[in-house]
Amino acid sequence: MSLETLLTRDAVICDLKVSSKKQLMQELASLAAERSEIDQDTVYSALLERERLGATSVGDGVAIPHARLPNLESVSGVFVRLSQPIDYDAADEQPVDLIFLLLAPEAANAEHLRALAKISRLFRKTDFRDSLRGADGADALFLMLTERQARAA
Repeated sequence: MSLETLLTRDAVICDLKVSSKKQLMQELASLAAERSEIDQDTVYSALLERERLGATSVGDGVAIPHARLPNLESVSGVFVRLSQPIDYDAADEQPVDLIFLLLAPEAANAEHLRALAKISRLFRKTDFRDSLRGADGADALFLMLTERQARAA
């Protein structure tokens, strides 16, 4: 599975302005709903339910909120770089500014876990995170996400 199958160019958002984790989740739900057949409230509820189990931050300013949804046909993602980092209840207490939303069909357990693992491995790399933070716009972010992943495969 490559990030090119999860992301489309219009699912990469640069310098989103939010002031809280709740507002971020609302924006992510809205962005995901625009790109799928699932309504915003369903996505938002699923994200909040998953966050109640534990924050989906992975450290170093990165979060990978994720949920499985009924009636979703395929695994998909949205990547957001925030204009300013926000508190995310991260275990390392670092604010978050790089977010990769991952949504999967309810029955796609293995595919969901493979995608999470791939995204997590990619974002562990300091140089990659730094490149994303310094990128000049959404087009550059999309290319970095899809090309870097292809080279790492």
